[in-house]
Amino acid sequence: MYEVSEGGGWLFTAVPVLVIVGFVIVFLGIIGRMFNGLSEWKKNEESPRLSVPAMVKTKRVHVTRHSHSHDDHTASSTTTYFVTFEFESGDRSEFRISGKEYGVLAEGDTGILTFQGTRYIDFVRKRVLP
Repeated sequence: MYEVSEGGGWLFTAVPVLVIVGFVIVFLGIIGRMFNGLSEWKKNEESPRLSVPAMVKTKRVHVTRHSHSHDDHTASSTTTYFVTFEFESGDRSEFRISGKEYGVLAEGDTGILTFQGTRYIDFVRKRVLP
């Protein structure tokens, strides 16, 4: 009754190829991120642990929203906290820190920053005498 023309046959070849290519690209992206993470971890492990005078220059947060369904009624978010420290030389470095650490630091705080490569370890604030 209905006749299928041969003009659309290329779709049955192209669509599976495009789907496979998409999966390969996503898989390679995941492998690349894992490699970068391991590379940064190794670099941090090989870096010296430094404790230097520093000042909290700026604070910022990055919020990522995740939707878990098509109707967008189920969602969650992830908050990542960052602090930029300024050293006596004027150089600055930004570190990812925990929410607890973020909450107790204020811009302008001075103290001793301990870090290893790009890894934040600790910040001991100088006591301000009244």
